[in-house]
Amino acid sequence: MQDSVPELAKDLLTHVVALREMGVLAVAKDPGEPVVTAPATAPAAPAASVREPLGEIRHDLGACDRCRLARGRENIVFGSGNPDARILFVGEGPGKDEDESGEPFVGRAGQLLTDIVEKGMRLPRAEVYICNVVKCRPPGNRNPEEDEVATCAPFLERQVASVAPEVVVALGKFAAHTLLDSTVPITRLRGQWHEYRGIPVMPTFHPAHLLRNPALKREVWTDIQQVMRHLGLPVGT
Repeated sequence: MQDSVPELAKDLLTHVVALREMGVLAVAKDPGEPVVTAPATAPAAPAASVREPLGEIRHDLGACDRCRLARGRENIVFGSGNPDARILFVGEGPGKDEDESGEPFVGRAGQLLTDIVEKGMRLPRAEVYICNVVKCRPPGNRNPEEDEVATCAPFLERQVASVAPEVVVALGKFAAHTLLDSTVPITRLRGQWHEYRGIPVMPTFHPAHLLRNPALKREVWTDIQQVMRHLGLPVGT
């Protein structure tokens, strides 16, 4: 009899667990008493992912001196625009005007980008988010070097995750190569959809490149029209 006690206890526990899974909270002593069951509830909704505020990323960046670009800059150019933007534009790095103001794309190339957004897409510039791969101006507007891009890349990654846009527009080869981890020339990347961590990416030419090659504006407009169609925005001619 003693040997059978553990087996009986195990069977009883199994039975109780099964009743609990069925919603039975208590068993009536009298057959006439009602069985107490748990109230019906809807399944719990999955927890929404928490997006890191842009302000926290900027705070972590601080008065950055992580790479040599810090020695020649006047201001860190973090980014600007709508933190909940549907479209995020990523450029290469700040120029002279951006370095002085601390804001991205405010010089001649910035005005062209503003025209693309406001006149072409018919959106207020404040409704999109704009940032760069590197946050400090390279000396003499030279190209950012590989280690400088690598140093800034984690902050760009966090910015993209924070904004969580529906589309990223990569302006120029450095933005496209950084986001897509590619070395394919921008001439071959542009105009085709790519993906960065589940977000559609449309590479196109940098506005500064258009200032030197105005004939390419038509190709950029074709790329932007693809973005507009993807977002369900009205596309003009």
